[in-house]
Amino acid sequence: MNFSITGNLVDIKQQRIYAAEITVEAGKINSIKPVDQSTSQPTNYILPGFIDAHVHIESSMLVPSEFARLAVVHGTVATVSDPHEIANVCGKEGVEYMITNGKTVPFKFYFGAPSCVPATTFETAGATLNANDVRELLARDEIKYLSEMMNFPGVLNKDPEVMQKIAAAKHFFKPVDGHAPGLRGDVAKQYIDAGISTDHECFTAEEALDKLQYGMKILIREGSAAKNFEALVGLVQEHPDMMMFCSDDKHPDSLVEGHIDQLCARAVAKGIDVFNVLKAACINPVEHYKLNVGLLQEGDPADFIIVKDLQSFNVQQTYVNGVLVAEEGKSLIARHETKDAKAVNQFNCSPKQVQDFAITSTLELPVIETLDGQLITNKLMLTPKSENDQLVSDTEQDILKIVVVNRYKNAPIAKAFIKNVGLKSGAIASSVAHDSHNIVAVGVDDESLCTAVNLVIEKEGGVSCVGRGKRHILPLPVAGLMTTADGYEVATQYAAIDAAAKELGSTLASPFMTLSFMALLVIPHLKLSDLGLFDGDSFSLYNH
Repeated sequence: MNFSITGNLVDIKQQRIYAAEITVEAGKINSIKPVDQSTSQPTNYILPGFIDAHVHIESSMLVPSEFARLAVVHGTVATVSDPHEIANVCGKEGVEYMITNGKTVPFKFYFGAPSCVPATTFETAGATLNANDVRELLARDEIKYLSEMMNFPGVLNKDPEVMQKIAAAKHFFKPVDGHAPGLRGDVAKQYIDAGISTDHECFTAEEALDKLQYGMKILIREGSAAKNFEALVGLVQEHPDMMMFCSDDKHPDSLVEGHIDQLCARAVAKGIDVFNVLKAACINPVEHYKLNVGLLQEGDPADFIIVKDLQSFNVQQTYVNGVLVAEEGKSLIARHETKDAKAVNQFNCSPKQVQDFAITSTLELPVIETLDGQLITNKLMLTPKSENDQLVSDTEQDILKIVVVNRYKNAPIAKAFIKNVGLKSGAIASSVAHDSHNIVAVGVDDESLCTAVNLVIEKEGGVSCVGRGKRHILPLPVAGLMTTADGYEVATQYAAIDAAAKELGSTLASPFMTLSFMALLVIPHLKLSDLGLFDGDSFSLYNH
């Protein structure tokens, strides 16, 4: 399809804005010609499409084709996507599923080779990707980078398997993504010197500046649970060539509301130069990851957006390879009816009994203290409430029982306590539980916990909420992480189950997103895996 379009062209590299006519032929920009502004002055702006520089598509609970339908409405034309979540469940078959499904729609998914499957040896995952597996993935043109190297102790200690994976990325001239929360000074330099080029885990500007001085690029993360925008956005003005925007993990209701467009609007509202903002949102990811995404130059793929202004970034149209994929808040990507007779998955555990959730200890225990809007947790030494020689939830002190149930085989349930979830009754459960995606649940009583967990087991994946005589379940049949259902309908269902959790008393902004990170061992300080409590500081299972 050939066409031409006129508007105020935003030339980010030259830092100028001028009225221009863009001619598109066969999906590429054939010409860009200035137009006489004395005869007509365009009111809209044409700029390159937005890119999410680091996202786990699985966390949207949508398969890639449905994620794309929602994202293009907000001007997103491409993602740098780490299929780490599905790989932990289904291995290379899961990565293949993501690539294949992503190709069914006009959107640019760029996947990485997961570097940490399983993420640690202190949990039960569904698959393993060794150095040879990672090398095979990196050899493929579709795989653009080595996904976040979460095993930073392995890098620092030069673990042979870890170093082989990094060496494979270097062999294929592909960048290595980092994941190094809290690393500073010499250890940060050592991690970066190993060949790791980015980090999206900085919680403070000081930490980010420390890494920037060693040449690491910093991704500003603003997802459904982890929100670091306010702490880091000032760096965009000071280091515009070294910054990118990402969501990391974004739930479907949040994706309906906005994406990278929102971060651009917020950054400009803080007085940050619009060209610096757009470098982070549009240019830097393309150049760092060598993506085949157009940057509004003659001969480029026709990947661009038309926005109302450069303050709100209200997206009027989105084009991918010259195809109009969104217009005035409506997605024009057709629903892709999946041909899969059976989605990829691994769910091999039986329903649980109420007595399986009992804790008979009466000792002082480490209690997970969750922090709203952060992935890190604190470790508190407390003696939970005791009744009849059993430790139980204490709603008055907001110290509730948390469990992780192995979904890959029948095994004893790991049990502990967590503070700041806020439930006053019932329970919530999820098979989205980074990184191994066993079932994680928090509840006020064992009956509710058992019911919530069994709802997830019955559907072979999903998020559930039980309480006040009601049972809610959002099934996630693809790897226990995603659904092929309509993205907008899933967003509505998720919003309803999120509201149900809050009606039961949860004070968290995003209860299920926060819940999903309580088994994420690679983020300090205290987490729970299916094998027990894990101390992120000593990087070992907690021993009584």
